[in-house]
Amino acid sequence: QLQPVESGGGLVQPGGSLRLSCTASEFTSGYYNIGWFRQAPGKEREGVSCISKVGARTLYHDSVKGRFTISRDSGKNTVYLQMNSLKPEDTAVYYCAAKRTPFGQCALATDYTYWGQGTQVTVSS
Repeated sequence: QLQPVESGGGLVQPGGSLRLSCTASEFTSGYYNIGWFRQAPGKEREGVSCISKVGARTLYHDSVKGRFTISRDSGKNTVYLQMNSLKPEDTAVYYCAAKRTPFGQCALATDYTYWGQGTQVTVSS
């Protein structure tokens, strides 16, 4: 059973940066599209960014375009989410998810099979 593991969350001031990591040994197989999602208190889970099986395609939520960058390093079994120019509204628990279904619905949480436990990101002065 694939179990993604997230890391890299924490407390950062507005305008700061964090890099989240999502690791699973199965990521080297090239079978999985990966998505980053977030959920703030009292809000629904939303798709932040996703990357295709070999990294050729990426997608971003409008609210993070130009600030966040998703990438994957197959040699390290890891997918990264580089978050720059962070804002208080980016505060949420961030989840990594994996799926083998086609990339096209990559922002749809219900399309993902495997989920990590989440990592807290807090942007506050």
